[in-house]
Amino acid sequence: MASRSYGQYCGLARSLDTIGDRWSLLIVRELLLGPLRYSQLKTALDGIATNLLADRLRDLEAAGVIERRVADAGGVVYGLTAWGEQLREPVESLIRWSTPLMISGPGADTFSPRWLAVALPALLHKRTARRPAEVGIDLPGLFVTLRIDKDGPAVTAEPDQRPDTVLTAAPEIVLGLAAGALPLEHALPLVRVQGDPGVLDTIFAGTPS
Repeated sequence: MASRSYGQYCGLARSLDTIGDRWSLLIVRELLLGPLRYSQLKTALDGIATNLLADRLRDLEAAGVIERRVADAGGVVYGLTAWGEQLREPVESLIRWSTPLMISGPGADTFSPRWLAVALPALLHKRTARRPAEVGIDLPGLFVTLRIDKDGPAVTAEPDQRPDTVLTAAPEIVLGLAAGALPLEHALPLVRVQGDPGVLDTIFAGTPS
């Protein structure tokens, strides 16, 4: 890794020495949702060569960003260290910064619902509620719960624990709602809501609860 160093005594330069290589931050993005096996990372990062993924994992582990752990079911998983977890804030800041780049739509790019689970708290970071509001979001291949309370938003992926209100919608609609690019009243005809639609007002429209 030293051979790729910028050689500058600057926090930004040294950060980029550590996580600035192609795919490194995307590995971090995947692990922000929890530890994953090597095979799961390879599937999530469609397009990365096997040897390159191994190299990036080795470099990130050597730098102290990730660590290997023994999974409950046996085998090894990769997870973020406590220091690596601190990358959540810069990752979420980059997601917010990317909003003008996302307006044009996905085009030919691939999309995973997992990435939406990382983007939601980033895009709703200033949203709070006096009384906690929860909505389950049913996405293709993934169910997440989005909760907003006095401390802000949080996302969990526990499909066996479903809130009373569940939103079933295409990922791009949920993304548009969270980014403020799609008004809730325009989205409602395009989605299915089980439970109290007023919860959506609190979460996506900022109506106080």
